[in-house]
Amino acid sequence: MRASLSVNDLSFAWPDGSVVLDGLDLGIGPGRHGLIGLNGSGKSTLLRLIAGELTPQRGSIGVDGAVAYLPQDPGADPTQTVAEVLGIAAILTALERVEGGSTAIDDFDVIGDGWDIAERTEAELARLGLGHLGLDRPVASVSGGELVLLSLVARLLTRPSILLLDEPTNNLDADARERLIDIVAAWKGTLLVVSHDRELLNAMDDIGSLRAGGVRWYGGGFDDYEAAVAVEQEAAERMVRVAESDLRAQKRDRIEAESVLTTRRKQGEKAWAEKRMPKIAMGNYKRRAQVSAGKLRGIHEDRIEDATARLAEAEELVHDDREIRVDLPNTVVPSGRNVLTLDGVRPAYGDLQLDLELRGPERVGFTGRNGSGKTSLLRTVTGELEPAAGTVRTHVPIRLLPQRMDLLDGALTVAENVARIAPATTENDRRAQLARFLIRGRAADQPASTLSGGERLRATLACLLLAEPAPQLLLLDEPTNNLDLPSIRHLVEALESYRGAFIVVSHDERFLDDLGLTRRIAV
Repeated sequence: MRASLSVNDLSFAWPDGSVVLDGLDLGIGPGRHGLIGLNGSGKSTLLRLIAGELTPQRGSIGVDGAVAYLPQDPGADPTQTVAEVLGIAAILTALERVEGGSTAIDDFDVIGDGWDIAERTEAELARLGLGHLGLDRPVASVSGGELVLLSLVARLLTRPSILLLDEPTNNLDADARERLIDIVAAWKGTLLVVSHDRELLNAMDDIGSLRAGGVRWYGGGFDDYEAAVAVEQEAAERMVRVAESDLRAQKRDRIEAESVLTTRRKQGEKAWAEKRMPKIAMGNYKRRAQVSAGKLRGIHEDRIEDATARLAEAEELVHDDREIRVDLPNTVVPSGRNVLTLDGVRPAYGDLQLDLELRGPERVGFTGRNGSGKTSLLRTVTGELEPAAGTVRTHVPIRLLPQRMDLLDGALTVAENVARIAPATTENDRRAQLARFLIRGRAADQPASTLSGGERLRATLACLLLAEPAPQLLLLDEPTNNLDLPSIRHLVEALESYRGAFIVVSHDERFLDDLGLTRRIAV
């Protein structure tokens, strides 16, 4: 299969010297390709390099066809209209002028081959369940999930042959996810998708695992990948056990050899003291013994060195996906204590109206369609938005993790961000908390703007949980959006160990199932 996308010896580092990719090679052709890897492994950076948003320090990128790239957080100017986000406003205006009798060359240049743009736009919007959005509607009034789908439509309208998607199911409700997966399943060109969404990854032709600076491909969807990796890991762990056993045996042999050498030396010293052989013969014996001992030690040291190297090679094959650890003092909420009271609350946006009494360390999950008001509800609980109706009463310290994770100042390092949000903490406490969220050493000193999506979430969580007073109610808005699969598992473990209450809004059904929620509310 001729590669329509190739990467050769690709290397990239951030301005502070943090290396993201070093000598990466990649080649893919038509088909649906999923790319997975730990947060910070360089997945999003790779897509940005291919799309031309970043410039590599070394290497080359070859593409055979038009490329369209959908980032994790498309973003948009809230003053723009839907037509402007779709990139068709100028074409529609030129078409109106031509239909009104204009013969200006500039109008024809703007239209190009877009004479059917209105019909194609209507069809694509309908295909993704966005037919209700008027082209003149301001994007400030659309939900985060609707904005992702609008941004995808904008890319599809360019008719790309190579489509790059970075976590495209973030913020999408169940219906929208199904529509997107249908588009992916029908894709005829080259598709490269970075995602942690199992259902989406199961629609792929193959899965590439970005690890240790290289990509290894596995045929089939994510379930096939997991089965193959499980077999590999079992074999790798068996190799480690064999290598450890061999290393122990070599060390025992060295100890026994040293014991033999010690016995011989003592016998030689005794013979010398008793003068049982001529002096010249004793000297020759001593030299031969020293040479023999040196050779024997050398042989055993070589064997131990070889066994150690084999063990290191075997250990490298075993995946070491580190865990997030949470240890939060002052977050315990007694079972009978009032945490949050909502009386007939209707957020300013959406059609949700709710009565809710939250007591003790309860865990509540909200799910529902995009635009129903779930995010607005969380912002209403924090006081950021005034309710359109009803009253909100909070009884404990609260903290919100927003969808867009915009709490961090990109110009500051991770450690400086924590100091800004939690100024009363010591440097050691800040570093220790960041380490619990897998941000250690130099990683804590890199600018927040260089963090991957998952790294940004972990840094934001560390900031929130170090703040004073410690939060006894956490509000989490789509927290799994930018996490890799091991980190989602670790986030579940972290929330299970958290001793306060939390409300989580998520479209990730599996994540909600894994949390063991006290209550689950479908909006």
